[in-house]
Amino acid sequence: MTYSFEPVGIVRSCFVQKFAIPRQPLLAPAARGTVQLLSPYDQPEALSGLEQASHLWLLFVFHAAPSGPEHLRVRPPRLGGNKRIGVFASRATHRPNPIGQSVVRLDAVGDGCLHISGIDLLDGTPVLDIKPYVPYADSVANAHYGLADAAPALLEVDWQPDALVAAQSQAQRLGEPVIALIEQCLNQDPKPAYQTPTPEREYGVHLWDLNVSWHYPCPERIRVLTVTRR
Repeated sequence: MTYSFEPVGIVRSCFVQKFAIPRQPLLAPAARGTVQLLSPYDQPEALSGLEQASHLWLLFVFHAAPSGPEHLRVRPPRLGGNKRIGVFASRATHRPNPIGQSVVRLDAVGDGCLHISGIDLLDGTPVLDIKPYVPYADSVANAHYGLADAAPALLEVDWQPDALVAAQSQAQRLGEPVIALIEQCLNQDPKPAYQTPTPEREYGVHLWDLNVSWHYPCPERIRVLTVTRR
């Protein structure tokens, strides 16, 4: 039996590459974007009442990640990137079918557009469905998961003075919380978990239309080196 789905919208996101995207939703509140709804779901009838929700469930397609039965076991970053567990015991992007779900904050309902934040979604992500987050049903007080019960430890992020000035300037140009976004993404340590960084090695990522580079002056700290426009 096969099924066919058509997207109801497309995500426009601050994340234009997979590297440094938060590994779970809501970990970076400054990560903002929109869901551009597609016809006929961009009509007011489809959105009536949605403004009463503070958060949404988005069901989406992992359009930039391999999927299928060859991914029965995966290597979650939370376990160091080397230990393999069953795909159904993880929230890895490699799925039997390329379907994901995220809780996001709904900031505003526009004309055929949803403004969202706290996202962990790549730019261009197809959205299959949208549902309101219902706290009494969706939040389980005594739920637990032994492999990841607590949020990950965060690294300290500091700045080269010129990089901070540049980030402030770019934030004004974009009208986006650039400094907060960079810090919230980097303090979760986006590098592969199995790597041991050296101070000489630089890393980089694209956020919005910016290039951001950083290094690790010590294993517990990240220093932002440059913020430039692409």
